[in-house]
Amino acid sequence: MKNKTVEEKIRQAKKEHSKSKQENTKRLPPGQTLTDKFPVLDLGITPEISFDNWYLTIYGLVNRELKLSIEDLKKCKQVIHISDFHCVTHWSKFDVAWGGVSLKDLLDYADLKPEGQFATLYSYDDYTTNLPVTALQDNDVILAYELEGELLKKEHGGPVRVVVPKRYAWKSAKWIKAIEIHAEDRPGFWEVRGYHNDADPWQEERYSGED
Repeated sequence: MKNKTVEEKIRQAKKEHSKSKQENTKRLPPGQTLTDKFPVLDLGITPEISFDNWYLTIYGLVNRELKLSIEDLKKCKQVIHISDFHCVTHWSKFDVAWGGVSLKDLLDYADLKPEGQFATLYSYDDYTTNLPVTALQDNDVILAYELEGELLKKEHGGPVRVVVPKRYAWKSAKWIKAIEIHAEDRPGFWEVRGYHNDADPWQEERYSGED
């Protein structure tokens, strides 16, 4: 059940987000169609992971390896981010309210080594995807366990998922299990199967070889 204070925060945040976005006449990326629904797309395997037994490990080229539970996340500074969500299958949803913790804050606490320039995101269903560390350090990237003021449901990546608004949604790993920091880029599940390595919706970077 939604908390009324959270509801009001989401309402105000969406109002400000929509107001700022109205100044951009190209809010919808090329090739996308706007929807009010939230379609569910994944590998067809839903892992049996609950809030009680979920953990995230951040490791690799870090000075402080982290293993975090839901309770650990709740002790961190809580944020609500309103962002647009763009799927490579040509649909977009505006003003999605995610609640959780800034991933940048966690990476800062892990104290990445200078040579750690890339990340692999691992999910509990064995899915992987890759991003430059700088992409995960954007202020709008969130480790989310709430959606529209309610706990994140399993079909949308709960207990916890990553949300990277500036990339197509396959980069926003559901059921996040671990983040490995390393020196070289390592293409993930869809990237080795022909999806674009960068996934910028505004450049329509859907598939490799389409530049």
